[in-house]
Amino acid sequence: MPLGPAAITELKPVVAYVGLGANLGDPRRQLQEALARLAAAEEVELLKASAFYLNPPLGPPDQPWYVNAVAQVRTRLEPEELLRVLRQVEEDLGRVRGEHWGPRVIDLDLLLYDGVIISGPELVLPHPEMHCRAFVLVPLAEIAPQAWHPVLGKTAGELLAELDAQARDAVQPAGG
Repeated sequence: MPLGPAAITELKPVVAYVGLGANLGDPRRQLQEALARLAAAEEVELLKASAFYLNPPLGPPDQPWYVNAVAQVRTRLEPEELLRVLRQVEEDLGRVRGEHWGPRVIDLDLLLYDGVIISGPELVLPHPEMHCRAFVLVPLAEIAPQAWHPVLGKTAGELLAELDAQARDAVQPAGG
């Protein structure tokens, strides 16, 4: 029996990882709200969320420290559609895009999407700098140490182990 167009185009659910961060307002509450909105989004199922971690800012040093986490989601959305959902959550929570690496009320980054590799103007997968950021790898390795970086051919746990100890130690549990 031939498959119809709907059967051919219907995506089966895939696993993706989302980085969350905030350093303005009440960062823990904003991360909790972002996780709740992700869980409520159509075609997105929140599977796991890491603990919250406190770390120094990546950009200008004259800003508050960040609270970061990583979420594992299952979705039928294409990567670009999932990115639109993440940007809508940011907008709903008051994100205003300003200074690169500057302070923000919420930041959601699509880190990994089912082993997909994309290099486009709006989306690069895997996230191009995730492998050198302890504030991404510490929470990612907490919930999914075997998460696979398809470009580097290494797991989140392996990438974290390769980071400088000082960078890993700068990321501290934040509670929440």
